Amino acid sequence: MTIRVLLADDQALLRSAFRVLVDSEPDMEVVGEASDGAQAVQLAGEHVPDVVLMDIRMPGTDGLAATRRISADPALVQVRVVILTTFEVDDYVVQALRAGASGFLGKGSEPEELLNAIRVAAGGEALLSPTATKGLIARFLARADDGDTPDPARSERLGALTGREREVLVLVAGGHSNDEIAERLAVSPLTVKTHVNRAMAKLGARDRAQLVVIAYESGLVRPRME
Repeated sequence: MTIRVLLADDQALLRSAFRVLVDSEPDMEVVGEASDGAQAVQLAGEHVPDVVLMDIRMPGTDGLAATRRISADPALVQVRVVILTTFEVDDYVVQALRAGASGFLGKGSEPEELLNAIRVAAGGEALLSPTATKGLIARFLARADDGDTPDPARSERLGALTGREREVLVLVAGGHSNDEIAERLAVSPLTVKTHVNRAMAKLGARDRAQLVVIAYESGLVRPRME
């Protein structure tokens, strides 16, 4: 199956470079290009891509607002947004994750990292760029929160999880893949995937990135300031 990609960046040269890179892959194709967030939302509705590569800072409607609008549209529930940012330590990134983005990638990443990011997002996995530490989202969340009080609504919803689902959620929030979690818990990756899917369904999360946000906002996992 071909992964359909929408490019959203206000720099035409970057969009052109991304298009050449993506279209060179046999399992990918670019279905549209947007120069601002409003156009990205419009084209996402028209083409329903698998993945949107979204620049965080664009004139007019920025990438954050566009991500929120795409994620809120029931018709685009399968669309995954990957935020592209020049600075990985950017408070806008955590806002984008909360708005529904599946992850982020630095613009300085290698071509293979970008292509892998597209495949990871299309497969429903949360994405941290290879240069980010596994605790990066945790630090973003700690910095973005005004206080240290868990969200009561989030905490209450955790009560619907089984003990094993909570255990898996903690490991997902730690940045571990299904294979890594399976090895730690001595179960199969398929079993882990089942637990992850059930946790997403119970918590109303669209993907693993949202599970990570919920885990921290609920207080299940505490940020580590290293």
